[in-house]
Amino acid sequence: MKRLLFGTTLLALVCAFPIMTMAQVSVSVGVSIPLPPPITFEGPPNAVALPDTSGVYVAPGISVDLFFWNGFWWRPWEGRWYRSPYYDHGWAYYNGVPTFYYDVDPYWRTYYQNHSWHGHIWNYQPIPHSELERNWKGWQSSHYWDKKKTWGVQGYTPKPQKQKQVLRQQRQTLYQQRPEVQKHQEFQRQQRQEQQRQPRMQQQQEPQRQEHQQSQGHEGRGEEQRK
Repeated sequence: MKRLLFGTTLLALVCAFPIMTMAQVSVSVGVSIPLPPPITFEGPPNAVALPDTSGVYVAPGISVDLFFWNGFWWRPWEGRWYRSPYYDHGWAYYNGVPTFYYDVDPYWRTYYQNHSWHGHIWNYQPIPHSELERNWKGWQSSHYWDKKKTWGVQGYTPKPQKQKQVLRQQRQTLYQQRPEVQKHQEFQRQQRQEQQRQPRMQQQQEPQRQEHQQSQGHEGRGEEQRK
């Protein structure tokens, strides 16, 4: 009877440790990232090809930044990035900053409103949503907008690669200085620290579990010898 009770107790202890470990991991890893609020559209948005980018489009008819690039719609919100194959739903958190973003001129909306890109007349062409979905791959592979159309900017020569790299670095620095971005980066650092602590906690618990099992085993053998 005592051996049966010991076996039951030991089984309960062995089962308890994996459960506690899994619970700790789920708390640190499975943190809920809020989704951005929905954007109201009257219909599928028209897009415009952004100058000095490679295959980046923007929906200028709404008040928030909404980009299309590489087959996805992208939007920033509260220092985080989200993407979706759809412009109006299906948003998923993207862990990082999409590589195209540092090519985007932060004053593009002003240039759009003035029909002028860095002093050149910008005869941009609104692209219907269906046309963008149908042609973006071909346009991207053929460099349709930058090499053939210069994005509709008259008399404009695309910036050389070296200048583009300098601009990218400057925009990255400015982006990382935004309060909402710094807040999210601090949250990410805390999450990484928590995840790094989890293996150490498990390593500390393992010797205690083994010691407990060994002590229970000695007690069980002592009981049998007394019998």
